[in-house]
Amino acid sequence: MSFEFLVTALVVVLIPGTGVVYTVATGLGRGRWPSVVAAFGCTLGIVPHLLASILGLAAILHTSALAFTAVKYAGVAYLLYLAWQTLRDKGPIRFDRPDPGRRNGGLINSARDMARVAWTGFVINILNPKLSVFFLAFLPQFVPASAETALWSMLGLGAIFMAMTFAVFVFYGSFAAWAGQRLLANATVMAWFRGSMAAVFGALGLRLAFAER
Repeated sequence: MSFEFLVTALVVVLIPGTGVVYTVATGLGRGRWPSVVAAFGCTLGIVPHLLASILGLAAILHTSALAFTAVKYAGVAYLLYLAWQTLRDKGPIRFDRPDPGRRNGGLINSARDMARVAWTGFVINILNPKLSVFFLAFLPQFVPASAETALWSMLGLGAIFMAMTFAVFVFYGSFAAWAGQRLLANATVMAWFRGSMAAVFGALGLRLAFAER
């Protein structure tokens, strides 16, 4: 593992993308621990792309216009659906702050609810075809030429990238939760944030629709 890899990976992770927006929105609307769960789900969503890169499936996605387009539009549809659910204040992202007087903040008590938060983050990253293409182009640059160690090197680098992703996303989500406690006490502000987050997810969906390989 090189210093160049750590710096490049950190820069990539710090750049806000769909996963960051989802984690921040969860932190704003639901608090710190749900945002940690969202970050965990987004991080798990990296695993299929890492495996696809190792197995060569990412190359197929990169070269096949049909495969890339199919995954891309599935991601677009899901982001637009998420925007609609956010606007209706339903689904995993709800701007309904927990009651501090209730144990674990009320909303955190539901294991099924938290599983839904994690699952949404997982699906968001799975349906982003650019991640597979990114790993296909990014990881091999830092892998030694020896075929005997290439597999383990890619797995190790992928694990480090995931750890960095989780740590950065948790930071973003925790800060958003801290800000949300102070900003979302007012119903008008809460409604404005709900509409803004829905618009952001819609914009991300449209941006993905025009993405090219």
